Amino acid sequence: MRYLALSLSALGLLLLYGCRSAAPPAPERLRTAYAPLDRKLRKLVPIDSFTISAVEAYQLPEAVFLDARERQEYEVSHLPGARYLGFSTPDTTAVKALSHNTPLVVYCTVGYRSARLAQELRRAGFKRVYNLYGSIYAWRLAGLPLVDAAGPTPNIHTYNRKWGRFIPDTLGTKVY
Repeated sequence: MRYLALSLSALGLLLLYGCRSAAPPAPERLRTAYAPLDRKLRKLVPIDSFTISAVEAYQLPEAVFLDARERQEYEVSHLPGARYLGFSTPDTTAVKALSHNTPLVVYCTVGYRSARLAQELRRAGFKRVYNLYGSIYAWRLAGLPLVDAAGPTPNIHTYNRKWGRFIPDTLGTKVY
């Protein structure tokens, strides 16, 4: 009897793990075409009706881009025209004067932190808050520019060396 209970427990854990790792792939419109990043995003970043690709975000009229990374990351490079929001202690002055109907695109390094802040902004009453799936990595993979205070830059803050593996070396200078 004890052997049966142990076997059933082990089977249950295997099934649970199998279901957890079998997240469906992202819709084609969200895929970055860089397999290591796509695999990581599949496990890490939630997808909902407010998830947007880099190309969709770039084409979104009147969108305000909000950078949900820390100040040091933002200063290395950010999307053109993006406003600093931050993550640990978000600087809400970036959105205070905006209408709650303004389209907001929140991004970070890969989309995990920005997904959380996008939900908070929706709870605060903003109606059109999108999470940039794959975030700054997907943006660069789509061939879109990054800037710093001086203008266009090849630099990209990768959070740390581990996360730097999820973007090809050919897309810019990785800064940790």
